[in-house]
Amino acid sequence: MGQLIEGVWHDTWYDTKSTGGRFKRTEAVWRNWVTADGSAGPTGKAGFTAERDRYHLYVSLACPWAHRTLLMRKLKGLESMIDVSVVHPLMLENGWTFDDEFPDATGDKLYQNEFLYQLYLHADPHYTGRVTVPVLWDKQQNTIVSNESADIIRMFNSAFDAVGARAGDYYPPALREKIDELNGWIYDTVNNGVYKSGFATSQAAYDESVTALFHSLSRLEQILGQHRYLTGDRLTEADLRLWTTLIRFDPVYVTHFKCDRHRIGDYLNLSGFLRDIYQMPGVADTVNLPHIRHHYYGSHKTINPNGVISLGPAFNWDEPHGRG
Repeated sequence: MGQLIEGVWHDTWYDTKSTGGRFKRTEAVWRNWVTADGSAGPTGKAGFTAERDRYHLYVSLACPWAHRTLLMRKLKGLESMIDVSVVHPLMLENGWTFDDEFPDATGDKLYQNEFLYQLYLHADPHYTGRVTVPVLWDKQQNTIVSNESADIIRMFNSAFDAVGARAGDYYPPALREKIDELNGWIYDTVNNGVYKSGFATSQAAYDESVTALFHSLSRLEQILGQHRYLTGDRLTEADLRLWTTLIRFDPVYVTHFKCDRHRIGDYLNLSGFLRDIYQMPGVADTVNLPHIRHHYYGSHKTINPNGVISLGPAFNWDEPHGRG
């Protein structure tokens, strides 16, 4: 995971020495919004009107943050109006690449770039920062709209409703306060918590993160014992944001990130919740275990220097979930 500094690529890992061994995720830089009428969203500038075939999504099938956007794109029926380019699962000295030799990697459908950082430079030749997925690209203005997954899924949720998106609101007004509250602690201790555990370079930092992670998983197990989804009987973005971490937990995070106190399979309600969403129409199409496992075990040389991929347990997410 390198970065661009004044438009020049540098192959540098995260600096945890200055933070007591703690992994600190950087903020997304592009925070514009696609809106129904092109007006400015909560952040960024105006000028990004929701239109069919105007926007393009860059993703990794391995990445849980990008997976959120693929899930919302699927649920809202946006496949025909927002095409996707899929990077190679390995993220090595040049970051994400567009090598399409790995099954289901597509190459860069728009510009035939070799590396994702070249797309960032197309938007800003002097960009400084991390080069991450997902990226929502505006083909009309030839620039990045957003590289923040939390914002992109909210755009997909409602901005395209008037141009043919499927009905469904996963951030309903009556539940927004509860969704935001859930998102806050789930992001910190679970979504990002697995990374804080896995990328920790001191025992204290690891102990702190992994303890918070499993405390939150126990809390989620209790919540999901009371109702089908996190806010009640209605599927919301809070469920989708949690789910993309859960689907990777037993295949990768248990071993690779040392999150091994329990497996998701050990939790009755969490494992049922995982299968429940997996079995919804189209959701399984967004899951690619070869990309997931090859990425994590092969890309993080500071954790797994030889790139050996563990055998891992077998999964059957089509088993009855017993929920709802």
